[in-house]
Amino acid sequence: MVSLLALAAPAMPASADPVPVNAKPAVVPALQKWQGRTGSFELRRHSRIVFAGAHRDRLRDQLATLPDEIEQVTGRKSTLSPRHPQSGDIVLSIDPTVPEGVDSVNSARFKEEGYIFTVSGENVRITAPTTKGVYYGTRTLLQILLLDDGRDSVPVGTAVDWPNYKVRGFTLDVGRRFFTADFIRDYIRLMGWFKLNEFQIHLNDNGFKGDRPWSEAQAGFRLKTDNPALSGLASKDGAYDRHDWDSFEDTAAANGVTLVPEFDAPAHSLAFIRFKPSLGLNNGDSDHLDLSKPETTAFMKSVFDEFTPWFRGPDVHFGADEYRSDKPRYKTYFNDIAAHIRTLGKHPRAWGSLSLMTSDTEGFDRDVTLNSWNNSWYGPQAAKKDGYSFINTNDALLYIVPFASYYHGHGLDGKYLYDNWEPNVFPDGQSVAPKDPQLLGAMSSVWNDLTKSSYAELDVHKLVEPTFGVLAQKMWSGANSGVPYSDFMSTVRKLGVGTGLTEVATTLATPANSELSAGQPASASAGTADAAFDGVSTTKWQSGPGDHAWLRVDLGRPRIVTKADLDWAPAHGRDYAIQVSGDGTTWTTVARRTDRASAGSDTLTFEPVTARYVRLVGTEAARKQDGFALWSMRVFDAADLALHRPTTASSSEVPSLGPENATDGDPASRWASAYRDGEWIQVDLGQVQPVRRVLLDWEKASGKDYDIQVSDDGTNWKTAAAVRDKPAGARVDDLTFAPVSGRYIRMQGIKRTSSFGYSLQRLEVRAASPAANLLRR
Repeated sequence: MVSLLALAAPAMPASADPVPVNAKPAVVPALQKWQGRTGSFELRRHSRIVFAGAHRDRLRDQLATLPDEIEQVTGRKSTLSPRHPQSGDIVLSIDPTVPEGVDSVNSARFKEEGYIFTVSGENVRITAPTTKGVYYGTRTLLQILLLDDGRDSVPVGTAVDWPNYKVRGFTLDVGRRFFTADFIRDYIRLMGWFKLNEFQIHLNDNGFKGDRPWSEAQAGFRLKTDNPALSGLASKDGAYDRHDWDSFEDTAAANGVTLVPEFDAPAHSLAFIRFKPSLGLNNGDSDHLDLSKPETTAFMKSVFDEFTPWFRGPDVHFGADEYRSDKPRYKTYFNDIAAHIRTLGKHPRAWGSLSLMTSDTEGFDRDVTLNSWNNSWYGPQAAKKDGYSFINTNDALLYIVPFASYYHGHGLDGKYLYDNWEPNVFPDGQSVAPKDPQLLGAMSSVWNDLTKSSYAELDVHKLVEPTFGVLAQKMWSGANSGVPYSDFMSTVRKLGVGTGLTEVATTLATPANSELSAGQPASASAGTADAAFDGVSTTKWQSGPGDHAWLRVDLGRPRIVTKADLDWAPAHGRDYAIQVSGDGTTWTTVARRTDRASAGSDTLTFEPVTARYVRLVGTEAARKQDGFALWSMRVFDAADLALHRPTTASSSEVPSLGPENATDGDPASRWASAYRDGEWIQVDLGQVQPVRRVLLDWEKASGKDYDIQVSDDGTNWKTAAAVRDKPAGARVDDLTFAPVSGRYIRMQGIKRTSSFGYSLQRLEVRAASPAANLLRR
């Protein structure tokens, strides 16, 4: 590997005083190998994308949208060129002979999906054995540009990158809840953004019977054909026709993703039984197929016959999980369908269920890839012993059932997965060795069990997105990110959901610590003002041509304001000012900038002032014909004295919900105490200093009665504020009190609002409050 990096990187001139080499760029998932050098490549006004080598036509088909993606990320236009590379170009090529020097353990993975990313001061070169590898290299390029201040610079150095596992996937149950075609296409793009490569679409299923008859249970089959023999099988509340599926396959091909379609039988088969009641057990009063009837298997074969020609990927999934009847015939069905799928030119997959379906797995078709989803039904050790290739889809770790009281109803435990999990890890002592040759990889899954619940596809996205980047990281390069979870998630939030999406947007655009303006109402002299405050890194406000423009945000009520962060697009301001107002009519200038020469971030700080409205006023653009363009404008409160300070508590529910989570600046993390009254959390500010505000962002397990206390020594306490009779549920308590000095600040709980403990997402401490600062006129 070292020799490969040396060959790929340009020689570095000798120097008496070596300049520090570039650190490994932060991307998700993290690069496997990086050899940094000095300097940077700068994206230029004339930079082109050049497809080089003998396979340039394949690359042109795969990456036709790359210029649009670069423009969405950087605001800079680039063109495709068939000409020889020049200085400033991005050069993409396929070379089946690379790499030489990658060790045998990783060679196969590199040859299928790896790439070499070489940056000099003159060019960025992405070379890979396959088009998929080049595509993944362009995701690395886009992410580096997106995270760069100015969005135009790439550090000089060489990366050699490849995935640890062949399967890095996601399963979505559309059988029990229909997801629109736009959502499916967007999720394929999102998977490509994070180098996830298999999307398993669970195309039929049904709700649970419970205490109602099967006739009242929901059932869905989501493919629609013109074949009259299957007329009526498709669900009336939503199904995908051939045009839809072709669009999924086209999108997948363009984003390095393979679709794995799944028809689940002989259990979960109520949709098939409603279409042909004679195929079901108990005269159709069941969601289990009657395998004693030859026509049952014949019908299922006809379904595969009809739709398999739609599918371009090498694998088709036939379900085969949780069937609780007729075990001898289950084996026959399993083997017959697996063999039939192979006659259709595909490789069969199934859910591992053999431990509970037979006392002896002898005679089951071994040429089937299994999802190991539950250790009792068929765990990894059993699959390994029987010789199956398998995928980690473990329910205890990787299942989401939206809004259920089981299977991570509110999303997976991202911190646990980041700190403790990789694809070889299974619960209950069932783990296998890393990169076990029978372990193909892993998949997370969404199962829409709660068919009577009211939620939408974007609600599901909100549960899935927070751990998509974590799972991608652990499936691609494992623990190789080299940063704590909070830093990793900060990068994930900045990266958002990538480019080209139409329906799905990031749900991680949470305010930074002390940020006041995120998501607040905005207006402007022209253009889409909200784009500067939506937290999305690929949207921007544009004023249009001219040297004069303004952009205003309404903070909702008088707030302390101390700084504004501007992230300029290439159409940046040259001269501009920050103004504040209490009424939106009378304005006071609090900061000014002149002669700014470049895009990128600009922080303007000023003395604390109370204001409800804050605006940017541009008086000269860098180029009058371009006007002004901002990726974001962020307005901030007074400094949070508790941010990243040592924090302790009387207890923590579990180690991953420790007190440090309340002061880490991450609004998604939280501290949770033991389930009893009287618990406390305290922060050490480092020195005695004045305090007059404390903000507590409570999770649902909130405090009803509590005191805010201060101390100089952490032993002797005095009460600064007594809070009583607060309502149950999540809320934010922004408390202002008479100025008091102390080094330690404590929330001393008295009574809880629920049977759970106390749970805080944020504990913030400030020395300034709006009541003490009147707007200067």
